[in-house]
Amino acid sequence: MSKGEETKRAIVDQALELVSTVGLEKLTIGALANATGMSKSGLFAHFKSKEQLQLQVLEEARQRYIEVVVTPAFNKPRGEARLRALFELTLKDWEESLPGGCIFHAVAAELDDQPGPARDYLVAVLRDQRDMFARSAQMAIDTGEFRKDLDIDQFVFELSSITGAHPHFGRLLGDPNSEKHARKAFEALLERAH
Repeated sequence: MSKGEETKRAIVDQALELVSTVGLEKLTIGALANATGMSKSGLFAHFKSKEQLQLQVLEEARQRYIEVVVTPAFNKPRGEARLRALFELTLKDWEESLPGGCIFHAVAAELDDQPGPARDYLVAVLRDQRDMFARSAQMAIDTGEFRKDLDIDQFVFELSSITGAHPHFGRLLGDPNSEKHARKAFEALLERAH
């Protein structure tokens, strides 16, 4: 990796941490310059526009999600063990990997009504996650761990709801029982899937 690539990577890492706490819209070249101690012109040399910077941050977040959640989970056997790993890694490791928690939750509300490349990229990431959960549930059916008539769309909706509610209740509302409730809801979801 060249020095320029290393610098850009360090900038994107800092930007990702910043976005996890302040959101994508507040990520500006100026705010990033303050956070990194670099000049605005130095940052502009790496990112020609705010839009390009936002996309780089979302791409880095996706890559980190793969490293923190997907790769370790897919080292587990197909079926319920993999779904459990996806849940556990999302609930703890992913949520704790950035100071503001899951960046996808952090930016979803601000992008849901904002057409453009950043929203399109986020939608693609979340659809990939949904499809991964669906394939994993289908594998649990194929292994005989889940019942054959399981409504996979409903299962994925509920799983996504649980992992989405946990940071909402835990971080935003300060509920000390958020993790306990998320685990209880997940176990109930699995029980209904058997």
